[in-house]
Parts: sequence; structure tokens; C-alpha cells
Amino acid sequence: KVKPKPLKIKYFSVAFLGFNEYKKDLISFFLLDPRLEGWPLMSSPFPTTFIIGTYIYFVTSLGPKLMENKKPFELRQIMAFYNFSVVILSLYMTYEFLMSGWATGYSFRCDIVDYSRSPTALRMVRTCWLYFFSKFIELLDTIFFVLRKKNNQVTFLHVFHHSIMPWTWWFGVKFAAGGLGTFHALLNCIVHVIMYTYYGICSLGPAYHKYLWWKKYMTTIQLVQFIMVTAHIGQIYIMDDCPYQYPIFMFIIWLYGSMFLVLFLHFWYHAYTKGQRLPKMTRNGISKDQ
Repeated sequence: KVKPKPLKIKYFSVAFLGFNEYKKDLISFFLLDPRLEGWPLMSSPFPTTFIIGTYIYFVTSLGPKLMENKKPFELRQIMAFYNFSVVILSLYMTYEFLMSGWATGYSFRCDIVDYSRSPTALRMVRTCWLYFFSKFIELLDTIFFVLRKKNNQVTFLHVFHHSIMPWTWWFGVKFAAGGLGTFHALLNCIVHVIMYTYYGICSLGPAYHKYLWWKKYMTTIQLVQFIMVTAHIGQIYIMDDCPYQYPIFMFIIWLYGSMFLVLFLHFWYHAYTKGQRLPKMTRNGISKDQ
């Protein structure tokens, strides 16, 4: 007569299988998106960290020291080309984000990441990587300030914003290229079309400054952007069940939106309420030194 196995072995087996499932979930959480294997700057976060560190050192220390006894560079033509190029790039990324999901099926609520290799999913991956890479291009904003000796414009808000975006987006692209976490990128591209159009016209010279009467609305547009980002991602606190794969990213985006909303409100208060950063001499709302 065969004796039955002790119950404790059965329970141990069930517990062991449960642990294996938990281990698989844990491993999958830290698993990098295989679709990005071999893509530039995607091997690890260290190249991105090095670039950002070099950028911060140059714009806050080395650059101003090198320019201390030199005349400021004009750079008008280069800046015009740069600004309008960013406008074109931002328009293209806006279109790609829309066609990758935001205008072709996303609900603007609980939109999860599609990890398949479908044409739409891969299109979203490419767009997310391009958006990540565009953040390095935009570092030129601050470098132009330094080379033109506009050091008063190299503020904490400016440098922090330009530094944190590429660093956090490395993780966003590597782990979650798609879904509701890309809404703020779509909005940012739309805002940058407006912003860099303004910068581009401004860089053309004083003859074109009469077309920039809408300068005072620029900060308002940015504030609306952060309000929309915070409101959209804040839905996580009222959704009953959202199977978004990386909830930590939703919290980071909410924190990012809230933090920059506060910082830009602080800027708005000092610039337009107290008038501390308003141009000394203006023509149609544009300072003569722009």
C-alpha cells in the first residue's frame, strides 16, 4: 500500500510555485525593453548622466569663466537656424505621438504600454527615443546663453529643467516607451512648436520684434501645460484599476508636473506681478537686447 505524501510537501510545492511566479514578476519589472537593444545611448544611463554632468559644469562654471574676458558671440544666424529646426522637429514628433496612439486609439485615461512589435508599437518606441534625444539638442539653449554672455538667463529653473528631462526620459524610454506616460511629451512638443517659433522670430532681429506681441502669454502656455500634465496623470488616484506596467513612473510624472507648476508660478509671480524680470526697455513687449 502506497502511503500518501505528507500535506506539508504539497503546501511547500504550492508555496515554491508561488515564489517562482513572484520572482518572474520581479525580474520582468527590471527587464529592459529588448526592442531598444543596440540603440544609441540606450545601453546604460551612464552616458546620459555624463553628458548632463558635463553640461551643468560648462554652463555654470567653465563656460562663464572662458567668456569672462571675451566679447559675446553674435550667433544670430546660427540661433535662427537652430530655433526653426527645433520647431520642425517638434512638429514632426507631435505628429508621430498622435499617430502612434494619442490620435489612433488612446483613451487619455488608463493607456498601458504596448510591448509588441506591431508597426504602431514600434512607431511609438522610435518617437519616444527621438523625444529623448531631442532633449540633448535643447541643451544648446543654455550654451547659447553662455556664449552670448546672457548669464542672468542661466537660472536654476532653466538648468534644472534641461537637466532632469533627458535623465528621467532615459528610464522612461528603456522601460515604458508608450502609454499614458507619454502624454506630457506630446504636450511638451506642442508647446515647443510655439516657444521655438517665438525664439526663432526673435533671433531674426529687431525688425521682426513687432510680431512678438504675444510674448507675455509664453509663461501662461507653460503653466497650462503643467496643469494638464498634473491633471492627466493625477487620474491614477481616482481610477479603480489601471494595469499600467510601471506605476512608479506615474508618480514621478505627477511629481514632475506639480513641481514645475510651482516653480513656474513662482517665476510668474516675480516676473509679471512684482516685475523683477521685465525688460528695462521694450518695443512691442521685446527687450532691445534680445
